[in-house]
This record gives sequence, C-alpha cells and structure tokens, in this order.
Amino acid sequence: MPDMTGMRAERDAALHEDADRPSRREQILQAAAQLFAERGSRAVGVDDVGAAVGVTGPAIYRHFASKDAMLAEMLLRISERLLAGGTERVAAAGDDPAAQLRALIDFQVAFALDNPALITVQDRDLGSLTADDAAQVRRLQRRYVEVWVAVLARLHPGAEAAACRARAHAVFGLINSTPHSAGRLGRPAMATLLAEMAWAAAVG
Repeated sequence: MPDMTGMRAERDAALHEDADRPSRREQILQAAAQLFAERGSRAVGVDDVGAAVGVTGPAIYRHFASKDAMLAEMLLRISERLLAGGTERVAAAGDDPAAQLRALIDFQVAFALDNPALITVQDRDLGSLTADDAAQVRRLQRRYVEVWVAVLARLHPGAEAAACRARAHAVFGLINSTPHSAGRLGRPAMATLLAEMAWAAAVG
C-alpha cells in the first residue's frame, strides 16, 4: 500500500517515533494532520483519511475509534514532544541562559518548519477536542511555556513571571506563523530569519 498518497511524507514527522519507518497508525495521523490543516477537522471524514493512506475508511477503525480520537492523539503527541524536546535542549545547553534560549529557539523553529500542518491544526482545532482531552493538551502546553519562562526570567532579572510568559507567547506567535510564510524562502534562510527575529523579540 502507498505510504502517503498525495502527501509529503517528509513533513510533519513529529508524529512518528521513527521518521524513516512510520507505522500505519502514524501514517494515518500524518495524513489526518495534512487534511485537517487544509480543510479543518470538521470538514474531513474518516473515508478521506483512509483514501490518503490507501485503505478503506472502515480499516481506519482498527487503529482509531473515531476522527476525534485521531485529533486528540495528534495534539497530545506533539504537545508531549514539544515539552520533552524543550526540556532536553535546555539541559543540554548547560547553565548559560542565553545558550538555553538559543537552543529553545532553534528547537521551536525546526519544529515549526518541519511540521506546518501540525502547527495549523494545533492553532485552529484545539477547541474541537473533548473537554478532557483539551485540558490534557493545555496542561502539557503550559508546562512547555514554563520551560521558556524559566529561561527568560534568568535573562530578564526582576521581570515579572507574567511578562516573561507574555514574551514567550509572542515568540511562539512569530515562529508559528510559518505555515503562512514558509516556502517563500529556502528552509535554511527561513530558519535563520526566524531565529534572529525570535531572539530579538525574546531579549529586546
């Protein structure tokens, strides 16, 4: 069976444990992410997702109980990956808060450029989750924000936590604009531009 009919299999691989060998379940999630980003989750049917991975719609139910279950797992996975990745980058950067911030920015820029569909879905379809799933995603997202806040607080001694939190969200907004702007520059140039702008916003 084809892996991703009509899809760019190299993109939005944050849903995969092994990006080179995604499981069928992960292929389904990747296809769903692309379709949800293009049309909105409510406009996509299970049959549409099945067609994108070369299976019949009912075969999807061997992996997911519903389309809403796909969306929930998608957003939970990327929230977990962001939290784990951000925490790891800070630890690997040592004790210098400037180095930690550079590492966080590079991590978020790479994630946004490599996963444009997921960025779009997270921004637009979080409200479509059940209350319990949405609460879980938001808890993970808050923890990721606090990784940034802790670093920003060290770079801005005396700043209130609320100001550092607002600064972090502003940086996310800048970086996560990439679904609208990516492709206008080559990836290396776009990554450099975003990193420079994010650094200026975070420390200015």
